[in-house]
Amino acid sequence: MSHVVRAPESTVHKVVKSLWIAVWLFYLSAPVTDLVRGGHSAGARVLGGLGLLAFVGWYLTLVFRPDQQKPVRPVLLALTVLSAEAAVLSLALGREWLVLFVYVSIASGAALPARVSRLTVPAATALLTALALTVPDGTDYLFGLLIPALMGGFAMVGVREMIRTTIELRQARATVAQLAANEERLRMARDLHDLLGHSLSLITLKSELAGRMLPDHPDRAAQQVADIEKVCRQALVDVREAVSGYRRPTLPGELAGARTALAAAGVRAELPSDFTDTVAEEPECALAWSLREAVTNVVRHSGAKRCTVTLTTRQTLAGPVLELSVTDDGSGGAAVPGNGLTGLTERLEAVGGTLWAGPAGKTGFRLLARVPLGSPS
Repeated sequence: MSHVVRAPESTVHKVVKSLWIAVWLFYLSAPVTDLVRGGHSAGARVLGGLGLLAFVGWYLTLVFRPDQQKPVRPVLLALTVLSAEAAVLSLALGREWLVLFVYVSIASGAALPARVSRLTVPAATALLTALALTVPDGTDYLFGLLIPALMGGFAMVGVREMIRTTIELRQARATVAQLAANEERLRMARDLHDLLGHSLSLITLKSELAGRMLPDHPDRAAQQVADIEKVCRQALVDVREAVSGYRRPTLPGELAGARTALAAAGVRAELPSDFTDTVAEEPECALAWSLREAVTNVVRHSGAKRCTVTLTTRQTLAGPVLELSVTDDGSGGAAVPGNGLTGLTERLEAVGGTLWAGPAGKTGFRLLARVPLGSPS
């Protein structure tokens, strides 16, 4: 048997769900007022109050149940009990209690899958209509309750589907990230195998030759050992270059990472949709580090609501340059020299580029990095 693992609801989801349910509890004012001022006997008030408490408790149990794949039949049974409570209270105490069927409809939309709740919401509304025609003067309340019952039930169907879709999208995003990480590991394994496979095979072969030559031809054995040393040194250089290549950031990769980081921090981002300019490897790496540092500062320290990133080619007296601008509307202030800005300045100066960072208008902060598109002078 397969089980679908659901992510737990976040605090925000619980708060939104509680507020949504609290709004609908406003309709309980009608039966509460009827208990107080409806002229019922003391026994009827006590029984009515207990019945209302039982109804609300059962209702909250249904709508606050964890969003998991549970059998539909127990939920339908619980909704049948809830409907029976609403029907008994309405027939016994009067038309003001017909409003309980609005809660039956909402609980149906919140607790059942969409394929089932699309049928049970109209069924609850139909039962409301039938009882309104039975209870004395119930038709006076019917038209005021039909729309809330239908809209409330189907609204909860939509909310439930939206939450389910959001959870599935998060799970899909996590799965894609895991697959991408696994693919990167496989690629690194293949590259290292290609780099070291030939070198290690050659080292093994020459070691065997040196071992056989050593007793009778020590000079030739020494040459084989020297060759082994050269192969080992070259293999070490190849591995270092491969590993440094994996660590080297690129502008397209950092733009994608910046978009994800800003979205996760709730910052509205305006970034280039694509980047197709041809830039030398080292200048592009310096700009990519600048973009990463700037976005990190926006997310961690600025408190900004909006961040704009632009990549522009400009013609200067020294030749064409590629300019990176990262501007936010956060707390602003003067740039404070630190390891981040110092390291970026050194990286950019190494490729003939420049860095400027400071306030952007009355509020906000801006980082401006430039690298030459030609050979650095």
